[in-house]
Amino acid sequence: MNKTFGSYSLTDAAKDIVFSVVGSALVGFALSVFTIPNDIAPGGVSGLATVLAHVTPIRVSVWALIMNIPLLVAAQRRLGTRTLVYTLLSTLLLSAFIEIGERFGPKYTTDPLLASLMGGAVSGAGMGLLFIRGISTGGTDLLALILRKLLPNVSAGTLLLFVDATVVLVAVLVFRDFDVAIYSAVTILISSKLIDTITQGVDYAKVVYVVTARGDEVSRALNENTERGTTVIPAFGGYTGEGKQIVMTVTRRRVLSQTLQLIRRTDPKAFVFVTDSTEVRGEGFKSDD
Repeated sequence: MNKTFGSYSLTDAAKDIVFSVVGSALVGFALSVFTIPNDIAPGGVSGLATVLAHVTPIRVSVWALIMNIPLLVAAQRRLGTRTLVYTLLSTLLLSAFIEIGERFGPKYTTDPLLASLMGGAVSGAGMGLLFIRGISTGGTDLLALILRKLLPNVSAGTLLLFVDATVVLVAVLVFRDFDVAIYSAVTILISSKLIDTITQGVDYAKVVYVVTARGDEVSRALNENTERGTTVIPAFGGYTGEGKQIVMTVTRRRVLSQTLQLIRRTDPKAFVFVTDSTEVRGEGFKSDD
């Protein structure tokens, strides 16, 4: 039996806890194994904590926790109770995982470039998992989560990219090594792209538009052979003035080739163009559940 409290169920709580633990563990692993040992500042509070730990006796995990406190206080009015609770949990978990990783985990220092790539990929995966549940690990990704409420049309990864750039500049000044900027930029870029991939969906769909004089035939062929619906829009040629139809359908990438072949067989003279879609909801795609 799945008990609910308002609109929040025990299943939701279990998912939030699992995502908090797994996401925080991945970010902590990325920092302790790949970025911290190579003096890479991957933006955010973690990057700034890496810099401060270099010039003080205080460890990265402690600095991360200290700097996250004022951000959590500032965020409490912007974020709901649930988000705040799980963000606090993830913040504590992240500091714990960083500390555990630094004390007992492996350290990769063979190739800084590979370390920056792996650090960005693993941390991006962790933050992406948290972001799809509306949770943060604190720091500037918490700031990005706040800003996302104000700027809903700007992706979380893009917001993080701009916010973290200032941390990289500080790291370059402290470490006095321009390579730090390059490796940190690689980490941030990979991380932000992976965050966007996870939060927006990895299975990009293709939107196919067919401008044809045989719209009914093309629509019927697609409906009967692709198990996808179509939308037929009346149109006319701007140059010829002839009556046309625009047939629109959405398909998976893996069957795009077959869809295009079917259109060509039905109407070899059709004008076809294809665009990407990173968010499709409805039958056969994502549901709103």
